[in-house]
Amino acid sequence: MSKLAILGGKKAVKSAAGDMFKWPVTNKAMEDAVIKVLREGNMSGSDITKEFENKYAEWHGVKYGLGMNNGTASLHSAFYGLGLGCGDELIAPAVTYWATALPALSLGCRVVFADILPDTLSIDPADIEKKITPRTKAIVVVHYLGMPADMDAIMKIARKHKLKVIEDVSHAHGALYKGKMVGTIGDAAGFSLMSGKSFAIGEGGIMLTNDKKVYERAIMFGLYERHGDVTDKELQKGAGLPWGGYKYRMHQMSAAVGLEQLKKYPKEMAEIDKSMNYFWDLLEGVPGLKALRPAKKSGSTMGGWYAAHGLYVPEELGGLSVARFAEAVKAEGGICGAGCNKALHTHPLFTTLDVYGHGRPTNCANMPKSVKGKQAKLPVSEGIQARTYSIPWFKHFRKDVIEQHAEAYRKAAENYKELLKDDKGSASSGSWGLFARR
Repeated sequence: MSKLAILGGKKAVKSAAGDMFKWPVTNKAMEDAVIKVLREGNMSGSDITKEFENKYAEWHGVKYGLGMNNGTASLHSAFYGLGLGCGDELIAPAVTYWATALPALSLGCRVVFADILPDTLSIDPADIEKKITPRTKAIVVVHYLGMPADMDAIMKIARKHKLKVIEDVSHAHGALYKGKMVGTIGDAAGFSLMSGKSFAIGEGGIMLTNDKKVYERAIMFGLYERHGDVTDKELQKGAGLPWGGYKYRMHQMSAAVGLEQLKKYPKEMAEIDKSMNYFWDLLEGVPGLKALRPAKKSGSTMGGWYAAHGLYVPEELGGLSVARFAEAVKAEGGICGAGCNKALHTHPLFTTLDVYGHGRPTNCANMPKSVKGKQAKLPVSEGIQARTYSIPWFKHFRKDVIEQHAEAYRKAAENYKELLKDDKGSASSGSWGLFARR
């Protein structure tokens, strides 16, 4: 075995990064589209945004798309569009970015967290059923780190209990679940389109749905300038002011970029998918390292592989901590970070904090007095930091570079006994917010 770089050996990664990890890939058409909007002073219009909405929805085979200023707004509006309100409960996965669940608090909802599955990091359908009460109104599902959630099981539970399903697709643009595009299976879906996502337009978000009432309620909620597009006569009675008090309009420079991205993203996505699968194929069977990706020939895919991670099995490496493993990979010139998003159910915002002055925790302010702020223990979510790590996000299929990065991982795993000698046993504590920059 080669001597580890962290112990004085030669690095596995010898190639300069170049544009291998640069994202998004821009072109002249995108630049020209932005300049045209800027020169025409059309940043706050809606004509380009509507064109983008229609084409994004068409790409997914969905009737309605609604562009907004960010992904948080798209999820917030989906919650409102589906009728979540005061006294309702929303079931959400504990491990995700905060925007998956946090907007529900401003609607008077309580967020109830469910555990995740250790092999997919997506919400556990069995735990969803345990969390359902007479107050449960909806489930928000995250295709976390690009991995499609178990939508068959989730939709079966939702229909059984007459619950709505919102898909958070911010990590999984273009991914498939058993041949179906994620974001088209539930009752509504929200997507972040910010510059770090795999489908990047700058800042922006979009909501998709096949339900006209959901679509028009979302317009009433945060897009007052488009109230004239609403056909529902009851909704029209309140036209003129945003019902939520929010201004969620997408600026049209982002919409213009989005139109150009639609033309080239499928090809880029295919190259990313080829590169990432090649990386994992090279590491097949390496002890301690397990791919986070769908089974081959399952009909499911990872889309653009946003924030790609792997699963860590310390028992196969003598108990080596993921933090020490990540240090060794980075010393080889590789890209690796320990952990993932920190479990939300442990944050005071969902247990004890009184944000709006209700005199009790905000997350249960509109619940019966018997409902307290305490959240249930979720063992997988609480221990997942020790069992996950970020991997390189390759944007181009360059075999030699990918092979060098895979070798960095292989070296660290195969030399685990040397690493154990100086392992302090620490694990990443995770992050409430953004992933570390790649």
